[in-house]
Amino acid sequence: MWHTLKKMILGLLLCLLLFFGALFLFPVVPSQPNASQSLGYQVKIQPQSGLSAIADQLSGQGLRVTPFLLKFGASSLLVAGKLKPGTYLLEFRASLGGVLLQIARGDRVRESIAIIPGMTIWQVRALVDAHPSLLHQTKGMSSKELLKILHLNYPGAEGLFYPDTYIFDPDEVDINIYRRSIQAMQKQLTLAWEGKAASSPLKTPYELLILASIVEKETGRSSDRDLIAAVFTNRLKKGMLLQTDPTVIYGIGSQFDGNLRKADLRKDSPYNTYMRKGLPPTPIAMPSKDSLQAASHPAISAALYFVAKGDGSSHFSSSLYEHEAAVDRYQRRTAKTPVNP
Repeated sequence: MWHTLKKMILGLLLCLLLFFGALFLFPVVPSQPNASQSLGYQVKIQPQSGLSAIADQLSGQGLRVTPFLLKFGASSLLVAGKLKPGTYLLEFRASLGGVLLQIARGDRVRESIAIIPGMTIWQVRALVDAHPSLLHQTKGMSSKELLKILHLNYPGAEGLFYPDTYIFDPDEVDINIYRRSIQAMQKQLTLAWEGKAASSPLKTPYELLILASIVEKETGRSSDRDLIAAVFTNRLKKGMLLQTDPTVIYGIGSQFDGNLRKADLRKDSPYNTYMRKGLPPTPIAMPSKDSLQAASHPAISAALYFVAKGDGSSHFSSSLYEHEAAVDRYQRRTAKTPVNP
């Protein structure tokens, strides 16, 4: 009897050895790359797929997989409930065991898109529209239509999308990038508003967003950010014109040729802060977290003016006399148009 039992055990071990050998030695991924998959064999597993559906999807994409083998292999490797959806780049001639373990790890292909602080809504829309790995549902939509689909009630889409790098799966719909970035901006804006200085003249979080966007566009050196915010905050408190070039440039839009002229400063528009008091009607760019924080809690300073020094930093002045002297020193000898608030 022991001899028979021994034979059964050896037979069982042999079967297991053969099975696991086949699981990890027999290739199920094609060996010949094509032009679009030169770095590996790419497959996609849909969300909420069971084992049979995964087997059908892999088989339909060219892998030598049957539902029975995949189910048995996944159960044997204890990964039956751990297979994750996504796009995977498989090694050529990979085994079923290797494929199952890779899918269980979630070792899938990821893409990214980066919204840079200071980008305008036109630049963000162009960036998203041009990304080859996104499914473009919003391409061609107006800003109004985009805001509607995002369930947002703002005068425009400018400034609403938080600058950051967003990771996503290939073939993800582009609206998800907008959703994630607006959620991130709302979170940072709420934190900045809650930490707002008691003396701030800003009345709403949206006004904070507008001011932060101006600070973003005016900041050449990060260390000056809080002082730049202080200048504009001080001007708002005193009812002075903000006199900031980036708002005028934003109002000119696509017609701006890179040269801001005196005539541009004298042409009235909602964004001409040389002619209209207070903040412009909307943000003028996507502000960073640092700009949001600076706008909500600027430096303690009496400065009302600043002028670029030419090295990325600015000189700050609390009087017009001091400011004019700084302009003479840093700008007037070379500049043909005003570059200071």
